[in-house]
Amino acid sequence: MGKVTGFMEYERLAEANLPVVDRVKNYKEFVLHLTDDQAKQQGARCMDCGIPFCTTGCPVNNIIPDWNDLVYSQDWRGAIDVLHSTNNFPEFTGRICPAPCEAACTLNINADPVGIKSIEHAIIDKAWENDWVTPQVPNHKTGKKIAIVGSGPAGLAAAQQLARVGHDVVVLEKNSRIGGLLRYGIPDFKMEKFHIDRRMTQMEAEGVEFRVNQHVGANVQADALLAEFDAVILAGGAEQPRDLPVPGRKLDGVMYAMDFLTPQNKVVAGDTVPNQVMATNKNVVVIGGGDTGSDCVGTSNRHGALSITQFELMPQPPEKENKELVWPNWPLKMRTSSSHEEGANRDWSITTKELIGENGKVTHLKGCKVEWKDGKMSEVAGTEFTIKADLVLLAMGFVSPVQKLLDVFGVEKDNRGNAKATTEGLDSYKTSKAKVFAAGDVRRGQSLVVWAIREGRQAAKAVDEFLMGSSTLPR
Repeated sequence: MGKVTGFMEYERLAEANLPVVDRVKNYKEFVLHLTDDQAKQQGARCMDCGIPFCTTGCPVNNIIPDWNDLVYSQDWRGAIDVLHSTNNFPEFTGRICPAPCEAACTLNINADPVGIKSIEHAIIDKAWENDWVTPQVPNHKTGKKIAIVGSGPAGLAAAQQLARVGHDVVVLEKNSRIGGLLRYGIPDFKMEKFHIDRRMTQMEAEGVEFRVNQHVGANVQADALLAEFDAVILAGGAEQPRDLPVPGRKLDGVMYAMDFLTPQNKVVAGDTVPNQVMATNKNVVVIGGGDTGSDCVGTSNRHGALSITQFELMPQPPEKENKELVWPNWPLKMRTSSSHEEGANRDWSITTKELIGENGKVTHLKGCKVEWKDGKMSEVAGTEFTIKADLVLLAMGFVSPVQKLLDVFGVEKDNRGNAKATTEGLDSYKTSKAKVFAAGDVRRGQSLVVWAIREGRQAAKAVDEFLMGSSTLPR
């Protein structure tokens, strides 16, 4: 490494954020990437550890020590080349990935890990600023045609990889804009959508064709795709949300989180959304403690909610993990997002017993404390409570992809309702239907953007091998 003793000399430096009072007034990104000097110093913290667990902790197996060293040497062009060799879209992961690589960092055993995500963010922003992100146009065409259903991170990664080896690739998106979860699920204050748009420009120059308003099973028939294309990749998301079967569930003002978040993203993009549900001057209750729930908190703050309360069914995690027990794996510990810092009341081990309303509209939530023992939940006597709730957002995760997409292709499903396909061997990413592959959340279930990118890249290699007999694409 460029600075062998850097990890002993320099402290971890977090990226700066704009003040809460300023950032909640709009939907712009507010995380400021490191300066060149700051990135150099943070790159110097990367240890000469021998076995880079960060690389295996990263789902796309980013070659992290190499680009840390290149940033320390201020070889930014070399750093982006190494970063792009494993990750098609580091501007996505550098903003929204929870960074399992940092949990696996060797320095994390007894100190603060290297700020890998912040360095990645700085590298890709520098690359765009200097026009180093350019189309990689294939020097020959194979004559093979591939349809990709879904334009989220898995579909985009697969499309870019396949186009670069000369295949004709068409990406089908049921919505009016490309991006899937990236476009409609992630708020703009976490990732502005111009990042998707400029990747689309690059990919179109590489030969990818994007078709919007193409809803397979509605205005596009599966049989027609199978007849026209040599292979089809299903890359839709896990869009079926987990419901809350309690009295009052059907009251007005009780809704799935995505039905609240997606319209706001459309409005930011300039669309007109009739009857958009707003949190303005409302007592908002978010049920579910994950990333989607956090996004509901951040959006409600920007709407001007009167109060925001977030409940989680599981117990409150510990403030610090037992590193001797869990390293290098992703730890269960207390995490406070930037949205929480903007204002929200949080509580754990809470179950919802009933949603109460007047004139068909929700007004209160009745809940109680629970305790967990031997994996079983029981209510704690005497802990019932009722709070005001004008808007209840259900953010309890997703159970499966929309089943109709799998049904129209006739692919076999696993016991969770996902497309059944292995990731190993000669039949990797193949479904039970000839010519049909599956990657991302539609295959593995709800997961991270970085996992979707990994699966899209690997599925692309599998499809290339299926069509050509061999492949030069990396796995």
